[in-house]
Amino acid sequence: MTKFGLLGEPAMCIRGREVDPGPAKQRCVLAALALDAGRVVPVARLIDRVWGAEVPPRPRATLSSYVSRLRRLLANADTAILRRSAGYLLETHPKAVDVHLFRDHCARARAMTDEAAVVALAEALRLWRGEALTGLGGEWAGEERERLGRERLAAECDLADRRLRLGQGGGLIAELTARAAALPLDERVAGQLMHALCQAGRMSDALAHYCRVRARLIADVGTEPQQPLRSLHERILATDPVLLGGSSAVTLLRASVPRQLPAAPAPFLGRRAELAMLDETAAGRDHVVVSSLAGAGGTGKTWLALHWAHRNLARFPDGQLFVDLNGSGPAGSAMPSGAALSGFLEALGVPAHRVPARLHAQEAMFRSLVAGRRMLIVLDNAENTAQVTPLLPGKGVTVLVTSRRRLTGLLVRHGARHVSLGRLADEDARALLACRLGHTRVAAEPAAVSGLLERCQGHPLALSLAAAQYRPGTSLAELVRELSSRGIEALEDDGDPATDSLAVLS
Repeated sequence: MTKFGLLGEPAMCIRGREVDPGPAKQRCVLAALALDAGRVVPVARLIDRVWGAEVPPRPRATLSSYVSRLRRLLANADTAILRRSAGYLLETHPKAVDVHLFRDHCARARAMTDEAAVVALAEALRLWRGEALTGLGGEWAGEERERLGRERLAAECDLADRRLRLGQGGGLIAELTARAAALPLDERVAGQLMHALCQAGRMSDALAHYCRVRARLIADVGTEPQQPLRSLHERILATDPVLLGGSSAVTLLRASVPRQLPAAPAPFLGRRAELAMLDETAAGRDHVVVSSLAGAGGTGKTWLALHWAHRNLARFPDGQLFVDLNGSGPAGSAMPSGAALSGFLEALGVPAHRVPARLHAQEAMFRSLVAGRRMLIVLDNAENTAQVTPLLPGKGVTVLVTSRRRLTGLLVRHGARHVSLGRLADEDARALLACRLGHTRVAAEPAAVSGLLERCQGHPLALSLAAAQYRPGTSLAELVRELSSRGIEALEDDGDPATDSLAVLS
């Protein structure tokens, strides 16, 4: 196949042999047609591209002469320059022209994995033999040269990004240093060099480069660096482990796989519809999956969350995080989001002295560590949406939130699935009592059992506490009378804060 090169000096290769396209203006005609390969280029546009404002006395005749010479060069080729009513057309596949092949490689790389994209982008950049349209003068050639140069830089930066994600920053430092020197105000290039230096263990050099870029921007442009570069600087200051490279971050996370779930409740009965809703919600993996379990104190929100979590452990091989946010305690007693994040980061293997002091830096580090991991996060006893939001990770992670309140902000802003818990069905409540007290005792006093169910309002925690207070040798009727006379708050407990929720039932 005949090939045409524009990414360097304009060139033709016919049947594997380089062919001289001729003098500069004739090369410009070839370049003007090849850039629009497969499409008709009007004569007036060709004249403008080749001569610009310096049009010769008989431009159409001169153009026709150049086209005729190029046709003779292509006489034995599998392509041709055709005359159409509106202009001329280079009849060839666009990919026979290196510009179009370059663009095709770059476009395909965007949908590829990092490993495959590195190969595609490297192949695209190998097509360049120098500055585009080398040796061609004129306004059109200059504009195209500048446009193609920007595309080349974008491909080089895309390749650097992919290699950085693969942890190959150490091999990029020389290339990025030269590029940063040539483009001292380009913040994307500056960020890539800083990232590469971090992967090479040169944190101080990365910070020093940021200071130089910032000083240059202030002096030359009068502005501070944009948010992406400032955020990268903050992550370096926070010693974000993800900046060490993709493989290092994965090693860190997998070396410290958290298993923070409390024991599963036993026995657990009922809630079949709610469990089905959680199963259905967690089936989505393209975004962060949030389910909000809401209900009054004692309805078994935590029990449901833990039962579902333990039943689905195989879905979350990268770990499970759990925290009690203490959102139902006295005013001001709820756990700050920063304290919960610090605990999560330490559970993920981040040394305590490397946990950032500022909340937004903690959030960035946390999301970086768990991004794309198959993990479960249980945020128990949340006070409000504001407390929960900093603890929400990136896509792919499943989050269960329990709260006495309907967290509308989670539903609206984060697409959470709302699961409301009320009283247990009578059948399930009787089964729970039978598990606690024995089937014989429950069957012997059906009237007392009905009274107990009514008094406990079908709340699993109240039923369990009532069963725990039953004294062998007495009757269930006596327990019901005690609860009727003194209220359910008369039930004794061992100081477990969970039993404070009984106050809402009395």
